[in-house]
Amino acid sequence: MSSSTPNRTESPGDDEGLWHPAHEWLEEDEQDSDYHPAREPEYGEGWLDDMPIEDEAMGMRVTGDTPSINIGNIQIVLTNDDPASEGHGEHPDLPARVIELLAGHGLQNILQSIGGPVALQPQAQDEGDEQFESEDDDSDYEERFMSRYRARAYRTRRGRPNRPPPELPPVPNPEGKKLMGDGHFGTDQYYIDRLRQRKKDLTTNLMWRELGVDVYGVRKRANQIISQGLIPGSVADRIIHYDTRSYSGQFSDDGNFFFCCAQDFKVRMYDTSNPYDWKYFKTVEYPFGQWTITDATLSPDNRFLVYSSIRSQAYMAPTDPEDDSDPTALDFSTIPGQQRRGSSHFGIWSLRFSGDGREVVAGTSEDSVIVYDLETKQPVLCLRDRHGHHVNAVCYGDTSSPHILYSGSDDTTLRVWDRRSMGDGREAGVFMGHTEGLTYVDSKGDGRYVLSNSKDQTMKLWDLRKMMTSASVENLDPYGYMTGYDYRFEPYPEDFRRNAPNDCSVVTYRGHHVLKTLIRCHFSPPDSTNSRYVYSGSDDGKVYVYNMDATLADTIDVGEATVNSRSREADTYATAYEMGGETMWRTCVRDASWHPNAPVLAGECPTVSFRILLMQSIATSWNGWGLSTGTCTVHSWNDGATEDEGYPPLGKSYDDKLRYVPEFNHYRENVPFGRARRPLRSRPVRRLDIDEEAEDTTIW
Repeated sequence: MSSSTPNRTESPGDDEGLWHPAHEWLEEDEQDSDYHPAREPEYGEGWLDDMPIEDEAMGMRVTGDTPSINIGNIQIVLTNDDPASEGHGEHPDLPARVIELLAGHGLQNILQSIGGPVALQPQAQDEGDEQFESEDDDSDYEERFMSRYRARAYRTRRGRPNRPPPELPPVPNPEGKKLMGDGHFGTDQYYIDRLRQRKKDLTTNLMWRELGVDVYGVRKRANQIISQGLIPGSVADRIIHYDTRSYSGQFSDDGNFFFCCAQDFKVRMYDTSNPYDWKYFKTVEYPFGQWTITDATLSPDNRFLVYSSIRSQAYMAPTDPEDDSDPTALDFSTIPGQQRRGSSHFGIWSLRFSGDGREVVAGTSEDSVIVYDLETKQPVLCLRDRHGHHVNAVCYGDTSSPHILYSGSDDTTLRVWDRRSMGDGREAGVFMGHTEGLTYVDSKGDGRYVLSNSKDQTMKLWDLRKMMTSASVENLDPYGYMTGYDYRFEPYPEDFRRNAPNDCSVVTYRGHHVLKTLIRCHFSPPDSTNSRYVYSGSDDGKVYVYNMDATLADTIDVGEATVNSRSREADTYATAYEMGGETMWRTCVRDASWHPNAPVLAGECPTVSFRILLMQSIATSWNGWGLSTGTCTVHSWNDGATEDEGYPPLGKSYDDKLRYVPEFNHYRENVPFGRARRPLRSRPVRRLDIDEEAEDTTIW
């Protein structure tokens, strides 16, 4: 927020409601004076009043003229001392409003632990609390969510269910080991290495390559084994800083281009044709965006970038740094031949270019998948009524064909669409197995394997040949095992973990943390790693790299690589996202991108040494004091070395235009680790001028 933001009261009783950053980007005709970030009228209005029998079981009743709430050993009596309200009737919904208010201000866990209810609100998509629901009343859909929340409250009230913990998938996974052995995902070590239990290190692989120098097959296999074993390390080559959170960043298919989306509604582009020496390209902006840039996608020829916000419009901008023309608006809300149902003010969560560069597919907050034709400048396909909640992620199944689409939703399903057989408007098949909403999907590009990340803290590999038919899932309830937790603020409730009975996934990966935001996962690139790995960002500040058999290959610790890498300015407190009460340095890796090929690059330096860059990956993170800012960190394979004789030195800080920031580096070199942090409120506040030397300065 700028310093000119008007001072909004945070009192729940104020008629103007809580101040929230999403308000700043709403147009005047969309301002909602009754907006409350912890309460959505469509889902929360009167839900406690409509609960038969359970009202009394929860301890909520109206006795005579005095409403009261009994929760465990706590009794709350609600009275009205305002004489001006006499004669205006009773307020039977007051207990529900108080509970709703308490639950919306960080006391959900306290209320649940003693048997209290939680306010019914759907999980807000991504980081904005704005909800873009249809104006149509879907009673069945609402009832499913009400039943889910009631079930969770009942289990909480009765204590931990009397059942054994769910059986976790085996690690290493037998199906994953088969995939690693049949050549679909990487190359196995030589049988003689396994027989003699030789250490599978770089020197062994180099030896086999030299011994097989005259045999092309052996030499090629040795080169593949060498390249796939070089996983980027935790030490960062460089740290690129942004003043707002970074949401996503990806290399182009050829590795010559990289873009990063940030919460300031800007997308920065970089020339990475020389992966050792990046160059700043240009910046494009989303006009009148809401909350953040949600996604961006690059055309196959690297000429155009399409990017979105929580709006029904996306924008397409040329990547040519000499072209400063305004971006072109792409309106996804008007479908030719179809009547607009509900509001047109939905949000776009995910975007992907087709392999031929002619279309863009989008997943939206109106539970739909929309295909937009760039030649006619209008949508050509809208897939509605099949997903039961927001579509957080979409992608094409085959890089050479636009026919197969994947879509992942908060209804826990991953649906497969074949555009060649869409007469009945139904999907070609469904993948079921997740118990919480999906945050991302990624295709291997072969029209067969697809990967998904989920709020149930797992990543799953799917085989198109094992999908369930649409008819077979019609009578299955995808919401049956959802816990209703809010992934943005709460940890995943492991006590309520259940295995989905209809899980048709091939391999399940577990260990990373899908919290705070819609964290992304990917296949490792085929050229540099033979698609040997899958990897995901994580809320604990790391990138988790898994073998295909679900064993952990390595982790890239972005938090350790970036801690204290920038000074604490006053502005960083204005958008802090720290619920723990202190402005600690925190890192949440939202996205990561592995360089698509294996460049071998020698960089000259004054000491006449060389830095050989064999593998490179980029981690795009919420990073900084209280997760208030963002970074893109460049990681390459360095065999575990903590420093390098090359120039520039490792781990130095740069701004968004790749200009060296000496004050950040000076601060990191001199800051004492473990320093106590100042307390911080859990909601964004106005910017203040803070004296860095004053130890007792607080944000109020």
